[in-house]
Amino acid sequence: MTESQYDVTIIGGGPAGMFAAFYCGLHELHAQLIESLPQLGGQVAALYPEKQIWDVAGLPGVTGQELVDHLKDQLKIAPVDQFVNETVDDVIKEDDGTFTIKSAERTSHSKAVIIALGNGAFTPRPLALDGAKELEGHQLHYFVTHKADFAGQRVAVFGGGDSAIDIALMLEPLAKEVYLVHRRNQFRGLEHTVTRLKQSSVQLVTPYLPKSLQTTADGAVTIGLKKMRSDEETTLTVDQMVVNYGFTSNNAALAKWSLDLASERRLLKVDSTMQTSVPGVYAIGDGVTYPGKAALIATAFGEAPTAVTALAKQLYPDKRMATHSSSMHIKQK
Repeated sequence: MTESQYDVTIIGGGPAGMFAAFYCGLHELHAQLIESLPQLGGQVAALYPEKQIWDVAGLPGVTGQELVDHLKDQLKIAPVDQFVNETVDDVIKEDDGTFTIKSAERTSHSKAVIIALGNGAFTPRPLALDGAKELEGHQLHYFVTHKADFAGQRVAVFGGGDSAIDIALMLEPLAKEVYLVHRRNQFRGLEHTVTRLKQSSVQLVTPYLPKSLQTTADGAVTIGLKKMRSDEETTLTVDQMVVNYGFTSNNAALAKWSLDLASERRLLKVDSTMQTSVPGVYAIGDGVTYPGKAALIATAFGEAPTAVTALAKQLYPDKRMATHSSSMHIKQK
């Protein structure tokens, strides 16, 4: 079997990886994009397809799925090879400075690598109550895939960060009632988002922790709540629950690769060009750290062209790189 040869391999098909692949295509670099999930989009598509995203320049509010769809359309302009449902098992640096990329499906070779894995594999922090497991996928959810499923329902959202507030505000126009249950009176969301929450019809249940779950005869769920620093208890009866206590994630797969990558607090350390401690290996997105790093999609979209430009100059010193996108000769398809 012939093993493919690439200029660049992008590992991770979330928004950062997709934009990096597009930028490689713009500069006519022979690139491949590898994603372990069955579709591109990463956590944004898998976990938050209907959540509004506000930190992308030029888009005054866009859902996760809309953003991924835009990125897919963008890739059509300057396409690269795409492989989904494929997990990279190893990346080996060869004596000549190139890399061998191994997965269960195939082996390929690349002159440079961009790691865009975010925080790696992710799992939601569960609601640790008796009976919660049995309700998962029916009346207990960890993310909203189709907001229309909650139309006309009484919904309790658990959490106090930006994502929990976004979910409550997203469901407010559709649901019969929305409750936001948080263990503190203060919320951790952006000031503007918290202001919108307080001006909405979302009913704030604070400072309470859920203590018990009981299914009622009519199919609803009664939640036992205990007030913080108090013996006071109350109940809340709803049709659906959305738990947003965050997600645990790890990049354990990276530790199995044949690369000695410097890290700090489980994040890959990169320099100003986004290059890691291994020459020829770059990293972008939520999985990297450097002074002043802000873990935003907008930041990752800036890191992608930085990495691609730097590696292209290393691979092809005589190649003329367009300084501005307006100077690129792009044909719309």
